[in-house]
Amino acid sequence: MEKAQINWVDDYFNNYEVHKLAIKNVVCEVQSEIQKIIIADTYNYGRCLILDNEFQSAEMDEFIYHEALVHPSLVLHPGAESVLILGGGEGATLREVLRHTMVKKTVMVDIDKEMIACSKKFLPSFHDGAFDDSRVELAFEDGRRYVERTQDRFDVVVIDVNDPLEGGPSYLLFTMEFYQIIAEKLKANGILIVQSGAASIFENDALTSIYNTLSKVFSHVFPYVAYIPSYALPWGFSLATHNPSNLDISGDEIDARIHSGITGQLRFYDSITHHTLFNLPKYLRADIQKQQRIIRDKDPLKEHYPGISTESTSS
Repeated sequence: MEKAQINWVDDYFNNYEVHKLAIKNVVCEVQSEIQKIIIADTYNYGRCLILDNEFQSAEMDEFIYHEALVHPSLVLHPGAESVLILGGGEGATLREVLRHTMVKKTVMVDIDKEMIACSKKFLPSFHDGAFDDSRVELAFEDGRRYVERTQDRFDVVVIDVNDPLEGGPSYLLFTMEFYQIIAEKLKANGILIVQSGAASIFENDALTSIYNTLSKVFSHVFPYVAYIPSYALPWGFSLATHNPSNLDISGDEIDARIHSGITGQLRFYDSITHHTLFNLPKYLRADIQKQQRIIRDKDPLKEHYPGISTESTSS
């Protein structure tokens, strides 16, 4: 009896560690002007997005990443009506922002128009129709260029771009100079959220460097971490603000704001999860305190990933 062939995606964390995912089929493969876009169906995690050989998100657990990214800032802010999203091509970050009934306007800026087209066609569960919401303004350009030229100010800015890879399009969105520009575009109670990379015991240079850099621009920076199963490691985020007084609210108030201000049912985030996110393990707190690097335009953070490879085996 002939054995079935299984195709594997090898997601390399570094040269000595790999996470393997079995895929059913590739549903979309496009080389845009910006990046290589692959959307594939996997056995364990459903439909997945891969950009430039870097695993991005999976249908089965993307809600963990996107709820952790979006809701702490929008729940803690006393009245977020205007939101800027940089990146977030799947549309899931936009989806979660729009669940907040107080939000009146969301500007989403993505450098890759082809990515949005692929998302609309092949990732319907990720965006859930968010691109068609009347509160949304889409802009296709470099996120830094948009922020430099816009005269608008925002209650919340969410930076959900690819990791700062060597040769990639996003590494200048992680520098002190860019965070200074962002700070000027925030309103008085404004909050900045940055997806900040891996937070494992071996891989946390991005998170700790981003935290240290943000702390040179913002008076209050709060790193937090969520475990993402499809990433097979904990993932870091950073919340930065000049006005922390609105962040000191009780768990009961967090749940009350979720109940009154968010449409639909959250699957990950509530008051208990909120406090878990911000209670970091001791090793990570120590690494954050030790980190001295400040990411600058002239010395940007550029990570080198072995990337993703594919192979076939018989089963």
